[in-house]
Amino acid sequence: MKTAISIQCGLGLLLSALPFYATGCGSSVASGGKPGEMVYYTEGGDIKGFDPVRASDVDTALAVCKIYEGLVEYDYLYRPYRVVPVLAESLPEVSPDGLTYTFRIKKGVRFQDDPCFPGGKGREVTAEDFIYNFKRLMDAKNLATGSWVFAGRVVGADAWTKASEDRSKPTDYSRPIPGFEAPDRYTLRIRLLEPYPQLLWVLTMQYTFVMPREAVEFYKDDLLNHPVGTGPYRLKRWQRNYRMEFERNPTFHGQLYPSEGAPGDREKGLLADAGKPLPFIDRVIFYNVREYYTWWQMFLRGQIFTVGISKDYFNKVVNTDLDLTPDMVKRGILLRKEPQMDVYYLGFNWEDPVVGGGKTPEEAVRHRKLRQAITCSFNQEQIKETYAGRMIPSCGPITPGTTGYDPKKTYPWRFNLDLARKLLAEAGYPDGKDARTGKRLHLSLDMGGAGDAEARQLGEMYVNFARQIGVEMTINFSLQPEHWRKLERKETQMFSAGWVMDYPDAQNVLQLWYGPNESPGVNHCNYKNPEFDKLYRSILTMQDSPERTAIYQKMADMVVEDCPSAFMFHRLIYALLRDYVENFKPHDFPYPNVKFYRVRPH
Repeated sequence: MKTAISIQCGLGLLLSALPFYATGCGSSVASGGKPGEMVYYTEGGDIKGFDPVRASDVDTALAVCKIYEGLVEYDYLYRPYRVVPVLAESLPEVSPDGLTYTFRIKKGVRFQDDPCFPGGKGREVTAEDFIYNFKRLMDAKNLATGSWVFAGRVVGADAWTKASEDRSKPTDYSRPIPGFEAPDRYTLRIRLLEPYPQLLWVLTMQYTFVMPREAVEFYKDDLLNHPVGTGPYRLKRWQRNYRMEFERNPTFHGQLYPSEGAPGDREKGLLADAGKPLPFIDRVIFYNVREYYTWWQMFLRGQIFTVGISKDYFNKVVNTDLDLTPDMVKRGILLRKEPQMDVYYLGFNWEDPVVGGGKTPEEAVRHRKLRQAITCSFNQEQIKETYAGRMIPSCGPITPGTTGYDPKKTYPWRFNLDLARKLLAEAGYPDGKDARTGKRLHLSLDMGGAGDAEARQLGEMYVNFARQIGVEMTINFSLQPEHWRKLERKETQMFSAGWVMDYPDAQNVLQLWYGPNESPGVNHCNYKNPEFDKLYRSILTMQDSPERTAIYQKMADMVVEDCPSAFMFHRLIYALLRDYVENFKPHDFPYPNVKFYRVRPH
């Protein structure tokens, strides 16, 4: 999924600009309301509404996950990440061939009370409810952004979607999708065309969450404003562009706080509430805060639990040793530093006649050396200094926290002007001039973030880097929608982008260089390498293993060598924390996690 200028966490996002102050999920807290009531105030944003199949951005996902649930979710404390059951009684039974997953649905789980039900009383969730929602996800008329989780994977899903494209008549929901079966009221079976090792990861995503058919048919076009779920909260009030209030769901099925975690969690007090019923917080209130100055003032007043540090504020709160200043320490503020599961890169359009893959073997070699030369001109350490150390120089596509990531790996095209000039000459551009015509090489780089000061500063740095080897570069800034349209139409020569992981599996990022995913798919480099594509197809059905990890690393090495992308950095998030929220643990996929928090009076 793609996002605009603000960088946000979790939902596998394509990014094109870089506000380093983003926390991923800014949260704020205060105690208030009735005596003894715990209220959690949080910075929110504009959301698309409360339909899980359309919840393709982070703000919407954070809101949806307060109310709706799926079969499984990430274990809150355990690392490395693993999946635990939520509305399923346990993890599924998987057939020996890896093609059939059988889930047992928890008995007694009820949808929240709502006027869409007879008498206003919510009914029990069944396996058929999941199948209905999976069909909604695959219904072409719904324009669901998450249909990829089942497309090409589940038996009969693609044919069902094709049939739903007929807009002359309503989609026939009585027509089965053979790969989704409910042998009885509490059994759900998913049948696959081929093994799908990432299935449990994608089932944690909001697209697959359950809602009652009654709500869809009762609210119709107004469904986005009337969530009816099974989760720990229900929507109490929504004042557009200002305030959204969630209250404890009195019919919540009673999930328990985890009883085990990662090493060190017990010592940090993160297991003090082990086995206690969730949620601990009575109300959650989102405020739609748009300006960083407002976030900052709310944080200093004690209203906001965590806030990222913008470039303009960084030196005021962090010293030269990248620790908190004494003033911040006196205020009882903590500093959070952690790498993110993301990667930023500059892409070369493989179909471009200058920087692309080339039409002959000789041309392919020259173009590859040109891409490598340009990459060697980019000074990652200077970018790091400009952003006060809030990045980790990248050595390839695999992100921190993902199997196959090696922090000790050396990037062969790291900043090296001598090597850049040598490669440039071998590519046919000595001193940056075309050896055939004598003309200066002039490249064009497209960036999103029009109007964003930090994006413009980064663009200016790229221009200066290229000039050091005699290459001129023009930066074209666009608003986000136009930037993505240009990429989807293959209209760029070079472009800036990034990827935030959907789930902690390197396959998720390696898809960006798979040939059949060329634009308008996610392979906006339009990179084509038959050997890479063959390996990518092989890992799609492989379970996690040392053999699969070795293939991931081999594929990453191929992309680094061919250089369809210049890998720049992974974000290193710096955020300030207040200590009156307990049970807080940073998480790359934090959408449902408010239910685990506890607010101390303050």
